[in-house]
Amino acid sequence: MTKLVIDNVSRIFPGVRGGAPVTALTPTNLSVAANDFITILGPSGCGKSTLLRIVAGLDRPSAGEVRLDGRRITGPGADRGMVFQSYTLFPWLTVAQNIAFGLREKGRQEAETRDIVASYIDKVGLRGFENHWPKQLSGGMQQRTAIARALANDPEILLLDEPFGALDNQTRSLMQELLLGIWERERKTVLFVTHDIEEAIFLASRVIVMSARPGRIKADLAVDLPHPRDYKMKTSPEFSALKARLTEEIRVEAVLAATEH
Repeated sequence: MTKLVIDNVSRIFPGVRGGAPVTALTPTNLSVAANDFITILGPSGCGKSTLLRIVAGLDRPSAGEVRLDGRRITGPGADRGMVFQSYTLFPWLTVAQNIAFGLREKGRQEAETRDIVASYIDKVGLRGFENHWPKQLSGGMQQRTAIARALANDPEILLLDEPFGALDNQTRSLMQELLLGIWERERKTVLFVTHDIEEAIFLASRVIVMSARPGRIKADLAVDLPHPRDYKMKTSPEFSALKARLTEEIRVEAVLAATEH
């Protein structure tokens, strides 16, 4: 069943101080099935975050449209959960209060909210930190909280914009396994933007490769690696073959991006 349709979406930004307009995305088409985990990979400036922001309703396309469950997206909505690279927790709320925020906004009953929050605190491994403030948490723990907050609202699709980009390698690997474990249990539909090739393969059922700006989809690869997955899979011949192919795809685009600038 098709969950999300990106239909001929393009984005052109006005020029700065009378300069020429900048085409971030050329007409882009993508269909996302329900429960799919799609990673979007590409060089810096290729429009992958712009595309995600359009799906989130935080930006509008210059042409085309995005439909979620057949409904046109015209702005932000509770049917989409968003996690950014920067830590976006409310600093005046505790971990539990941050996770509960969207549920309270929806008017959920207090007892039901407590149960949902407790469930997600367990799922992201934050038991014992419910009453900590964001400033008392490491980067990885802040992102665990942000993921729990997004999932607690039970969105139709989860959108993640390089959420582990600011983390050290070890924490990043642990967060990948945590997120993948949640997806394997709950099978949410996910769009995940990254510039990390290993991360893109490890998490995804499909990897979308975008070209250098102006961005377009130049490759769409199925990742036929079995589940459940763990870090050992990254050393398998199948994983290495996919990594080699994607490295070449990205290298070509990175060289193009560099020569244009």
